[in-house]
Amino acid sequence: MIDIHTEAVRFPARDGHDLDARIDRPAAGAITGWALFAHCFTCGKDFIAARRISRALAARGIATLRFDFTGLGASEGEFAATTFSSNVDELIAGADWLRAQGHPPRILIGHSLGGAAVLAAAGEIDEVTAVATIAAPSDPAHVRHLFADATDTIRERGEADVELGGRELTIGRDFLDDIERWDLPARVHRLDCALLVMHSPLDPLVSVEHARRIFEVARHPKSFVSLDDADHLLTRQADADYVADMLDAWAGRYLPSSASEQAPSPTAREVLVRESGSGRYTNEVWAGGHRLVADEPRAMGGDDSGPSPYDYLLAGLGACTSMTLRMYAEHKKLPLERVVVTLSHSRLHAEDCADCEHTEGQIDRIDRRINIRGDLTDAQRQRMIAIADRCPVHRTLRGPLEIHTRGDD
Repeated sequence: MIDIHTEAVRFPARDGHDLDARIDRPAAGAITGWALFAHCFTCGKDFIAARRISRALAARGIATLRFDFTGLGASEGEFAATTFSSNVDELIAGADWLRAQGHPPRILIGHSLGGAAVLAAAGEIDEVTAVATIAAPSDPAHVRHLFADATDTIRERGEADVELGGRELTIGRDFLDDIERWDLPARVHRLDCALLVMHSPLDPLVSVEHARRIFEVARHPKSFVSLDDADHLLTRQADADYVADMLDAWAGRYLPSSASEQAPSPTAREVLVRESGSGRYTNEVWAGGHRLVADEPRAMGGDDSGPSPYDYLLAGLGACTSMTLRMYAEHKKLPLERVVVTLSHSRLHAEDCADCEHTEGQIDRIDRRINIRGDLTDAQRQRMIAIADRCPVHRTLRGPLEIHTRGDD
């Protein structure tokens, strides 16, 4: 497993309001593909199964976008105005947004009614090569039983408040009418991509019979994975991890090689920085085969999804300082246990800095505090503080330094 990075993003639904989303992606190394995840009915992107599966896929190299449908979580709009068709449209909008960032989704994953939605949306997203469902109904109208007692009221009054998943939500007449008009099996039969159906035979909310219907009408390549005794919402960590393992093993066969989805390959002496396409200032940084993220804090108009450029500058100086002191201690056989370097950057007027070399204009100042741990004498400690100024990055920053800039041909 590898570390992951979660980035907050927003994208527009087709009617113009914003949907709140998260991108889970590997913190370092190549991205093997991009996926789009649809949560269960009324659940949201941060529901336990959506979050766990998305993050687990990211840890396996598959970057995943999960989002709140209209009126749920932090997304704009009114839930009462939504329908199954609007959910499908929002999945397509998510795919459009990812495509605009240069990352079209190859995989669609849906949980419960979200599984039905990805089956309906797949044919509208050209790049999709694989679709996976988790505890999905074969007919959107299946959810009608969740508010069956209120159906007459909804028909008569146009809407009614219904308790779903411990929350009171408004269901409109348009929702009822919409779920009745969908012929999902016909859509499944027309799918021109691989299909993975995952379902527990003990699911009490959506029976495994629905999985059988989906599987039977689908064309090959298709696969079925039993989730054994998993509950419908996948509340156990082990079940969510198992789903992610199955998705990872299965999806790799259907992820085409694409230079745009692989890590760039700067030479050993280069660092490559490129805009990520998600976030106002968010950038991907590739250094020595490692992927990092740079951003500005929210106070500066960024999304705070990674360290700022000055944070990286301080990190480079701090790391170089620590490494230099470790090398010196090993060379001199000093009993150094640990080095801790704390740095900060500020900008001030020269006349306000009593101990600065420059006396005019505005200057940048870096304060570096070094904690040296170990059974060293005072003289040894003072010598190591002096050695810190010899670290290569320190010398580079003190100059002389020239930066030559040119545009690519």
